[in-house]
Amino acid sequence: MKKRISTLIILAFSIFSIILFTNGKVNFDDRNLVGYAHSEKLQTGDIIFQTSTGSQSKAIQLATHSKYSHVGILYKKNMKMYVYEAIQPVKMTLLSEWIKRGENNHYVVKRLKNADEILTPHIISKLETEGEKYINKDYDIYFGWSDEKIYCSELVWKIYKRATGVEIGELETLADFDFSNEIVKQEVEERYGKSIPLNEKVISPEAIFRSDKLITVLEK
Repeated sequence: MKKRISTLIILAFSIFSIILFTNGKVNFDDRNLVGYAHSEKLQTGDIIFQTSTGSQSKAIQLATHSKYSHVGILYKKNMKMYVYEAIQPVKMTLLSEWIKRGENNHYVVKRLKNADEILTPHIISKLETEGEKYINKDYDIYFGWSDEKIYCSELVWKIYKRATGVEIGELETLADFDFSNEIVKQEVEERYGKSIPLNEKVISPEAIFRSDKLITVLEK
């Protein structure tokens, strides 16, 4: 009986400690992959990167000389963390589900160096409003710069530019990419044939990742 009471006391103390540690904001959906401490480090507006396992991922890595091929923006809603991303279609994905889709569950989270100054409640609201404009839009397999369809890094770049005025990553053109690898050549030919729009404005996950406006806040 005494042993049972002791066990109950220890259990109750553990639960109380978790609640106290997280200020009551435990995200049970993400705790297995992100962890309590890691969840508390993340905030709306953070930018998250992973190596996706889709068919075009390797081509993107090779063409842009990047480890990462997919990127999204984090939004915290109703005590849960989501990734706003451009896949097919553009949508909000629970963070834990998003992580599972990446290679080896690996991801990196970055943030504006001066986020405390720029990401005020008003600007965060603007980030959300800008994001809503793209919801359910089709993924752009041709990497065009119009808003009719949109790809992952374009979504992140445009939301930040239009909500904060900050350009995260330098714009390039398709001509700046490396088409020398056979995997890239095949992917490009399947999409464009012989007419590659080399002057098309483009932003890659790598360009955002290496932006000097960002700092790394978490890597798992």
